[in-house]
Amino acid sequence: MQTILHILKSAGGWNPGLSLTIDNAPYMPLVIEALDELGPCGLPALSVAHYGEQNGDLMRDPEMCFELSLAGSIADLNPFYYRNDYIGCEQWSRFITGTDYAYVCNLHRQHVSFAKVWDRNLQSQGFAEAFEQQRKQAA
Repeated sequence: MQTILHILKSAGGWNPGLSLTIDNAPYMPLVIEALDELGPCGLPALSVAHYGEQNGDLMRDPEMCFELSLAGSIADLNPFYYRNDYIGCEQWSRFITGTDYAYVCNLHRQHVSFAKVWDRNLQSQGFAEAFEQQRKQAA
């Protein structure tokens, strides 16, 4: 998710109150938010979602949650959750159950693969540039 990492860096990095909405017509708005809880490995967590509307309800299409890890100056987003309200799908590929860490290997690989495709789409759709444009207009 290099596009999301680029946007995070431009926004000043992850912080507990992080909440960004990027409007980039004709695409659905992209919302990036820090989660109140840590991810399954105890790292800061982030929700990334496109939101649409159906019958007055906000619908995620999709939402993915990631843990943010830093190794020196290298940042990485590791997925652990996927949701798409339009198709009624909710999946956890990494989670804590009681005191145990659970890892669903095949599902996690699918989440990683989907995140790569989504990242390419966000890049080609110009979400990083739209974020920079919104920041300039707000200044």
